[in-house]
This record gives sequence, C-alpha cells and structure tokens, in this order.
Amino acid sequence: MSITYPRQVRLIDVGPRDGLQNEKSPVPAEVKIGLVHRLQQAGLKEIEVTSYVSPKWVPQMADNHEVMSGIERQPGVRYSVLTPNLKGYEASLADRPDEVVVFGSASEAFSQKNINCSIAESIERFAPVVEAARAQGIAVRGAMSCTVGCPYEGEVAPERVAYLAGLLKGIGVQRVDVADTIGVGTPLKVQRAVEATLQHFAIDDVSGHFHDTYGQALSNTLAALQMGVWNFQSSVAGLGGCPYAKGATGNVATEDVVYLLHGLGIDTGIDLDRLIDAGAYVSDFLGRKPNSRVATAVLNKRAG
Repeated sequence: MSITYPRQVRLIDVGPRDGLQNEKSPVPAEVKIGLVHRLQQAGLKEIEVTSYVSPKWVPQMADNHEVMSGIERQPGVRYSVLTPNLKGYEASLADRPDEVVVFGSASEAFSQKNINCSIAESIERFAPVVEAARAQGIAVRGAMSCTVGCPYEGEVAPERVAYLAGLLKGIGVQRVDVADTIGVGTPLKVQRAVEATLQHFAIDDVSGHFHDTYGQALSNTLAALQMGVWNFQSSVAGLGGCPYAKGATGNVATEDVVYLLHGLGIDTGIDLDRLIDAGAYVSDFLGRKPNSRVATAVLNKRAG
C-alpha cells in the first residue's frame, strides 16, 4: 500500500493569538512573549502572535504593541497578526508584521452572527486591507471559517467553500486556511472542502486548520496530507476552546500533530520535547494541564 505524503510540513502555531484570545483572566504580555520565544526555540517557523481588534471586543489582545515589540525576532520566522479592518491593519504597521490575516466564513449565518454582515460584504471590507498590505510588501493570508459545518446552519456545502475561496482570491489574498471552526468535520468532508479551495488556490497555498471538538482533528490532518496539503495550523497545549460548543475542545494541539507527522517520517523542523516544554510553560501559568494527549503522556513519563 503506497500513499505518498509530503516530505515536509510547515506548522503555524496559533496559540499566542487564537489560543489565548478567549481566556477570561488576563495573560500578561511577558507570558505571551515567553510563549513565542519558547515556540521559536522549539523550531516553529510561523507563529500567529496577536490581533489588532478593539480591546472592547477582545480585551486579551489589548497588549498587541507590547507583545510584538517585546519579541526577540529570529531570522526565518514569520510573525503573523490578525487585522479585521483597515484601522487594525494601520495599527499593526508600527509592529512590522510579516503577514496579516483577514477572515471570511463559508456560512452565511455564521458571517451574520459573527460580524453582522454577509460573506460578500465581509470580503469587500477586507479588500482595502489586502490592497494596502500587498502594496507595502506584507503577505496576506485568508482564514476561511466553517468550511465543513456551522453552529447555526449545520452542514456547509463544498460550493460555499469554493465561493469564499474565489472571493478571497479576487481581492488578492495569497494563501488560505481551510478551517473546521467547530470541529465537526470528518476526513471525506475535509477533503471535499480542500478540493473546493483548490479551484482557486494552489496546493502550496492551502493550509488545514482543524478543531478537535469531536476528536477528528488528527484523522482530518491525515486526510489532508493524503491530498498533498503540507501547511497546517495548530495550537500548543491545545489552547483555545470553541466558543460555540459548550465544554468542547478547540484547536488541535501542536504536540499531537507533530507526533503524528514524525511518526510518518515527515520533517517538521520541530523539537517535540522543547515544544512540550513550551506548552507546559503556558499551561502552568493558566493553572491547568496541557490539552494534548502527547504532552500528557510525555510529562507523565518524565515525572515517573
């Protein structure tokens, strides 16, 4: 049986931003900076650091300038930030991000509930951000949420994913994330969503972002790898719950994805032990155990 997997995989750790943004109690800037430093020491080459949103909506990210200016940047590491509008983009410029992230939903209901406008309108709002970033030589990524399921509409058809991918391509977005925001996807559904995205973006410009709500994130990662996807997003220690499913886990843990990839003989450039240390560092601060099966197993073994 021969399945060809990509020889290498690039992981984007979204822990500092997507992972921490919904934490109820404030995480000090120095802890966020410490986390970014530990992630890059573990070998991560792409880190989603913070977002430039109104502190009224996301108080946890109000320290964006402090965090970005406090990082000792390493050559070859890409630091990305979420910029939901032109004002946010302009605020980010002082901090010289390597990439800005805009977002859209494949579900019309989710778009309305989340940002109070249609999918088409949301993309129109991002057009000036993309144009400004590209003109200034800053890379642009588009996060596509709810590509397989939505908390309000249920299943999301692949045609809706293709529609969103086409809109993002049309405004100049360079690469996209196929995100299973509520973690309901299964391998075949994820493959259909990726296939739909490939109508507009090359395989090198597509990444998988799978949530583990139903325990399917690693299966979905494998399914995407089988199609040649070699960029993935994950969150150290499984940081970041899913706000739309009570008690549900959110992002897949970077440690678990790395263990899977290394087991397939795929090069990630990541030192798993150091990655586990990074997850333990932030989890200790938050006063809970890492939400990663691999981290739990390794930390128990170390303690034993």
